Amino acid sequence: MEEDDVTIREQNFHSQVREYIICFLIFAVLYIVSYCIITRYRKKSGISLCSLYLCTFTLAVSGGAVFLLPFSIISNEILLSFPKNYYIQWLNGSLIHGLWNLVSLFSNLSLFVLMPFAYFFLESEGFAGSKKGIKARILETFVMLFLLALLILGIVWVASALIDNDAASMESLYDLWEFYLPYLYSCISLMGGLLLLLCTPVGLSRMFTVMGQLLVKPTILEDLDEQIYCIHLQEEALQRRLNGMSLGDVLLNKELDNVRNQRNKLERRKKASGWEKNVLYPMVMLILLAGTTISVFMVAFNILYLLVDETAMPKGSTDRGIGNTTLSTFGVAQAVLQIVLMFYLMVSSVVGFYSLRAFAQLTPRKDDTTMTTIIGCCVSILVLSSALPVMSRTLGITTFDLLGDFGRFNWLGNFYIVLSYNLLFAVVTTLCLVRKFTSAVREELLKALGLDKLQLSNSPTDPESGKLSANGHQKTL
Repeated sequence: MEEDDVTIREQNFHSQVREYIICFLIFAVLYIVSYCIITRYRKKSGISLCSLYLCTFTLAVSGGAVFLLPFSIISNEILLSFPKNYYIQWLNGSLIHGLWNLVSLFSNLSLFVLMPFAYFFLESEGFAGSKKGIKARILETFVMLFLLALLILGIVWVASALIDNDAASMESLYDLWEFYLPYLYSCISLMGGLLLLLCTPVGLSRMFTVMGQLLVKPTILEDLDEQIYCIHLQEEALQRRLNGMSLGDVLLNKELDNVRNQRNKLERRKKASGWEKNVLYPMVMLILLAGTTISVFMVAFNILYLLVDETAMPKGSTDRGIGNTTLSTFGVAQAVLQIVLMFYLMVSSVVGFYSLRAFAQLTPRKDDTTMTTIIGCCVSILVLSSALPVMSRTLGITTFDLLGDFGRFNWLGNFYIVLSYNLLFAVVTTLCLVRKFTSAVREELLKALGLDKLQLSNSPTDPESGKLSANGHQKTL
């Protein structure tokens, strides 16, 4: 019996070591990719290495949160397909639960400690009268972090007193690790879910415009040669005006750059192959439309399930039986569809986030993004990615139960919040798509009625059209 106990302890030890090594390798890959992304956009001068490494860590955690649910679904299906395969024995429930807990822990650490530290350290110079140096900056940073922690503690305490004025709930706030931090992260998760609810419908409609700018549209009733000729005339006129000035005009230079960009786009459209214009572009648009339509229908079905069956509520799972039963009605095909939709929603939420006017200033620019902007981007992406598994389960995009601390959020058990979340997502997404696809018809109706000069519509103009009309003629010279 003692030898059996020793053997079991050795197996458990080796299993834990193997899980730590796998988690480390996954995080190392995410960290390297995140570092490459940040160095592509950051300014090359005036960068604090401490803030840079902390931002890289946070972006890696965000990537882990994005891949968390798809990795769990894939692992479950693999274990169902190959239950006794020796080479995939490392893929077990203990590893999946460990990844969920680590992502939750690192998300809290990055959101409440690392990112505030990176920002305060970047802005710190040391207290007045103290000797300037790294120690003075670190001291000021820790003091600011302490004051920020007191401020957040007070805000959450007051909010808890207003919402749930109960002695038991107030006493539970004294338990910092078991209740207060999970309660605080639950509030942040709810805020992230609301931010996703705001950004995702906008991003779903914006994706059509973004892909239209990346791909070459079909040429229908357009004379590209005439448009290029008009652009050349405008470019030569602006160049002559600039040559006649002793000092260059900033506005004229900017206008000349815009004209050259339009000329490059038109030349790219002219050189594009027929396959790219007539096959790839319609196919991509149909895929985007199908993904959005399927997402709305799945949310609509989830609303019906919520009304008739309480098991549709998002809930946490403590069962470690990963790989015992399939969580998809149609097996692997439905699991793949769920994963594709989750990535599509995440990309759409990021596009929608940067499309909102309030967050447009955070849009990163290649080799010209300040460290403060990078910190803001990392925090925003971390909030969005951490709320992605919760949103996917709440909307019924996936039936995989939330594991670890993700399933302990208080608001997940509130039927009215979950139902309202689903209804708002379905309604707002439908309205955004209707507005997107009817904007052209609305513009033509306003022009036919002579109301276009009143600017009743605020739909943006096509950046590729510039100052050219549909028939290729210049509107203004």
